[in-house]
Amino acid sequence: MDHTGIGALLVRLRTERGWTQQQVADECNALEGRAAKTGKEIGRYEREARIPVPYTRRYLALVFDVEVSLLDRAVAVSKGKTGRADAAGLPEISQPRSPAPTSVLGEVSADASSSAEFALFIAQSNADEFVVEQLESDVARLARSYVSHPLMELYVEIRQLRDGVFRLLRGRQRPRQTSDLYVSASRLCGLSAHVCLDLGHYDSAATHARTARACAAAAGHEGLLAWVRAVESLIAYWTGRYKRAAHLARAGRGHRAGGSVSARLAGLEARALAIAGDGTGAAAALTDADRARGREHGADEAPGIFAFPMAKQFAYAGTTHLAIGGREHIQQAIASADTAVRLYRSAEHDDQSVGDLFAAHVDLARGHLLLADLDGAEAILGFVLDAPPERFSASIVRRLVDLGRELGRPQYGGAEQAAHLRERLQHMAALAAPPAAHSLELPK
Repeated sequence: MDHTGIGALLVRLRTERGWTQQQVADECNALEGRAAKTGKEIGRYEREARIPVPYTRRYLALVFDVEVSLLDRAVAVSKGKTGRADAAGLPEISQPRSPAPTSVLGEVSADASSSAEFALFIAQSNADEFVVEQLESDVARLARSYVSHPLMELYVEIRQLRDGVFRLLRGRQRPRQTSDLYVSASRLCGLSAHVCLDLGHYDSAATHARTARACAAAAGHEGLLAWVRAVESLIAYWTGRYKRAAHLARAGRGHRAGGSVSARLAGLEARALAIAGDGTGAAAALTDADRARGREHGADEAPGIFAFPMAKQFAYAGTTHLAIGGREHIQQAIASADTAVRLYRSAEHDDQSVGDLFAAHVDLARGHLLLADLDGAEAILGFVLDAPPERFSASIVRRLVDLGRELGRPQYGGAEQAAHLRERLQHMAALAAPPAAHSLELPK
């Protein structure tokens, strides 16, 4: 009889094919038709930190082209090694030579009943591994869809799923599942914070971010704690507290985190320092972002809004160079923003961040404007001005307003082309603002 556990079996099947854990996850996702798995989750299965549920085992069997029963038997072996021994396997307890007094026997019986009641309490869990896995899958799907889909398509589901996790956490589950639920709660609160950011509800965004940080701390998740600092830095940035934004980003870099979050935090710090007037510090932080990308270890645990693709790093760099100013930095800004646009357009549809594409186009236009290329600026802005205004976030509206002000400066001398473009920008900003007009009080 084969006594191989599920972890060892999965390692063997994967190494026989020469795959990485992420490749296994990608194969599962391709079969399932959604971004439900990550390489880290496959690693958990291989370490047996988590046992794949039957639903997951069906897809793993398809990926490795083996019978599901092979995986089921391996799971049984693993559970047999860690499971509780049954009564037949316990050593026999010798009987006392003389009967104990009735009162003592009653106390012993009551004591055993107390233990039995607590065992029942432990067994009453409101979240098994399947529930946890499904939550992680749903969060990953929402996180990826968030960057490319209209905001209000996802808001209701984010809120309902978040509130559902809160209800589960108020119940009872095993410690490991509690930790996983806190991770999901943190990510969903982070998504809620981004919703509020995009709608211009900055106080509400800060509240969601604080809860996200509390949940990440409860789970002891360093990567999420770093990511939440990035969200808090964004909130400070868009409320005009640039030094605070830089400080929060720098604080986030103190967490031990894998994936791309360190590059994100350095990019945020650079942008905030540049706006605050610290060009030297901003340039140094941009260098740190490049170094962090080079030292990046491990894939991001969740996609979409939780990842920091190279395209976004170039977009942040473009904004930073514009804020530092000077012809050389303006030219670097144009090159960075142009690279961001190219990378986003070549990405899969669900990974094409609409907001970042808008932001990069506005930065490109502003760069051309600062180099006195009004024709180039107007041509670039066509992508933004022809878009549906309901796709604009509060930050994009702010950028349009700022660019309109730029066109009103004396150096443009009231030129008819500049005045016309300014009117178009003002008109679009008026149509799109305030994004918060789409009330958050949606049907529950």
